Amino acid sequence: MSRKRAGGVGSRFDDLMRETGDLEYVKSKAVKRVLAWQITEAMKKKGVTKAEMAKRMGTSRSQLDRLLDPDNDDVSVSTLARAAAALGREIRLELA
Repeated sequence: MSRKRAGGVGSRFDDLMRETGDLEYVKSKAVKRVLAWQITEAMKKKGVTKAEMAKRMGTSRSQLDRLLDPDNDDVSVSTLARAAAALGREIRLELA
């Protein structure tokens, strides 16, 4: 079944988000949720507890909890890099 797209304003979700000024906010929330999930999954795969992860990162357990909280998007790049390194991984950032 072919879906015909209306050509009007806000005909796509991205367009609507752009019009309301929410697109960058929604994208940043989505990126943080994915990163928190990826770190959590990598920890599970490697059998790393939160206490061990915090120790490897040289941080507190409460700071790690903030990093893993998908709703807390106030995380620095250096914190993400330390988390990745603690799991033998790396982060990649790019402008698209």
